[in-house]
Amino acid sequence: MDNTVFDTPHAAPPQSPPKPKPRAGKVSLWSYLKLFRQDILSAQPAHLYRAWMAEMRTPFFQSYLCNDPELVELVLKQRPMDFPKSERMRVGLKPLLGESIFISNGALWARQRRIIDPAFEGGRLRSVFPAMWDSGVAIVDRLRPLADGTPVEMEGHCSHVAMDVIFRTLFSVPIEHEIAAAAFETFKTHQAAQPLANVAAVLPMPKWLPRFHSRKTKETARTIRGLIGQLTEARAAQIAAGTAPDDLATKIMTTPDPETGKTFETDEMIDQVAIFFLAGHETSAAALSWSLYLLALYPEWQDKVAAEAQEAIAPEKIYFSALSKLRAARAVFREAMRLYPPVPMYVREAACPEHFRKRDVKRGSQVILSPWHLHRHERLWERPDEFDPDRFETPNGKACLRKAYIPFSAGQRVCPGSAFAMAEGTLLLAMLVRAYRFEVVTEKPAVPVAHLTVRSKDGIWLKLTPRGAAKDKTHD
Repeated sequence: MDNTVFDTPHAAPPQSPPKPKPRAGKVSLWSYLKLFRQDILSAQPAHLYRAWMAEMRTPFFQSYLCNDPELVELVLKQRPMDFPKSERMRVGLKPLLGESIFISNGALWARQRRIIDPAFEGGRLRSVFPAMWDSGVAIVDRLRPLADGTPVEMEGHCSHVAMDVIFRTLFSVPIEHEIAAAAFETFKTHQAAQPLANVAAVLPMPKWLPRFHSRKTKETARTIRGLIGQLTEARAAQIAAGTAPDDLATKIMTTPDPETGKTFETDEMIDQVAIFFLAGHETSAAALSWSLYLLALYPEWQDKVAAEAQEAIAPEKIYFSALSKLRAARAVFREAMRLYPPVPMYVREAACPEHFRKRDVKRGSQVILSPWHLHRHERLWERPDEFDPDRFETPNGKACLRKAYIPFSAGQRVCPGSAFAMAEGTLLLAMLVRAYRFEVVTEKPAVPVAHLTVRSKDGIWLKLTPRGAAKDKTHD
């Protein structure tokens, strides 16, 4: 396999947060496939952290990984309709997602976006804030018996609270609700059976090659969609009766397309809720897990976040305005998503012939944008592998924030819930660090790997001890 790269590698600085060791030199396509199945990130060569573009050639296909900010701007912002979501990715995710906004293209995607966007605009964040707060109170309570200084695997707890936020904000039910609990347990099985970034989805295999789904993948997808269907049908009945709560599900289900006047049918709503499960839950859980780990590695920042949270969050009541006071927590969460972007690569497809950096790109070629490499690019960021939440206040950080920071994608296809996710991550991080002190478990270090999202190979293990914060009860 030929990986043509247009720059030379450069060593990473020492004593940085954990980072996968890149592969050394060229490898055969078969070797690359094996490396890729183990971890997307360590399968890539080191020089991608300095290259503006890299080309992969196989007998079937050509693929271009683009780190040049001008190309990223072109693909995501200037001409997004000329670079639709890869059909390979769509096929891999259809058992669960159907034709959701995450994998749809063209007119269908535009219609879905017109209906979904209003649910996340304006004052909607304020209206769902109490549900986020309640999820934060719940996880603080769940962790209390475990805060005795013994190791705790935090990725599972972060997944739990992220799904709890999804159910509370969408359907006004906690994760302990019978249907919610069943969906969450089934989703964990589905994750193991069908990772988002699988070989067939990302690697340039020929389109005629069949994409098989395991029996477990199809079974779990059917179960999850059936459970979502029960919640959706129950909500439709509440809407018809005038008794529906004012949450995200009600807003989305009652918003008509301004061009056609039609709302989502039941199956269409199931598709959209499924993507909230997959993308909204999984990415939030990954970002929160890494944020906690980084604060455990850098206790001076943890103390800063804790002190800020103690001052901003009253013992028994919290106001929405407190979010604006959690500046350190927000900076940490933003920096965590720079170092460990939840989705490491976006796969697009060239709808027409292109010309990138003096290279002809054929129609149908894959165009890969890698937040992982872009966020750590050595020719863009100062000290790219170091943890520095203050970097976004510097001239370099502000410039890179505009042109080289895409944890939620960018342009027309930016995640509609990006502001929602930032508020959720900031609030939960502040509430957790306000309640507990987190320390690393040296015997179980975090090792980043990328499959569905950027997670730790063996989980994120931390020791928790109480900080003595008062128990949170109410919100406003």
